[in-house]
Amino acid sequence: MAAQAASYDTNLIANGGAESGASGWTAFDGYDLFQSVSYGSNWVLPTQPGPVDRGAKMFTGVGAQSAGFQVIDVSSLTATGAPVEYSLSGWLGGWSSQGDNALLYVSFLDITGSEIGHASIGPLSAADRGNQTGLFYRESPGLLPQGVSQVMFSLSMERLGGGDNDGYADNLSFVLTSPVPEAGSIAYTLAGLGMLGLVGRLRRRV
Repeated sequence: MAAQAASYDTNLIANGGAESGASGWTAFDGYDLFQSVSYGSNWVLPTQPGPVDRGAKMFTGVGAQSAGFQVIDVSSLTATGAPVEYSLSGWLGGWSSQGDNALLYVSFLDITGSEIGHASIGPLSAADRGNQTGLFYRESPGLLPQGVSQVMFSLSMERLGGGDNDGYADNLSFVLTSPVPEAGSIAYTLAGLGMLGLVGRLRRRV
């Protein structure tokens, strides 16, 4: 399972907005990969609930159940052991009163590939959507577990009624925030800079 490299303060989910088809996502064995479709009368109208910056495309399911994943290497960002905050968010939805739904599940993996924590958004029931067709915002912030080496994003859509798999997703995002040095670290840094300034002044006097 090859992993992309990561950086702070940027969306780590590749093609989270479906604008590049389903590129960046790999189907799980035994499952169809979800598809990228245009907003319109067959799915969600541009005037129906969804992100303001929704673009032209969104994800929807294929068959009874669709699932795909991608993996990113975050070891370079967690090697210091400093606490790292994350923000998981996205727009999920479905069709009218049908129960079709989408789930974004995030696995936090250690160096051996074992899951040591997880986060998720969804699924939304028809009641959660007020029986409306559209996509609705969900978020789940948190703190990365110690020892995370890779992060795996799994997106799945489930059909519970009707002929189409109307689990919807768009604008999926996972961002790691740059750690803020603790007050003690800042004090030591300032003290060190002060000492360098003092040494410089003494040298100039010699």
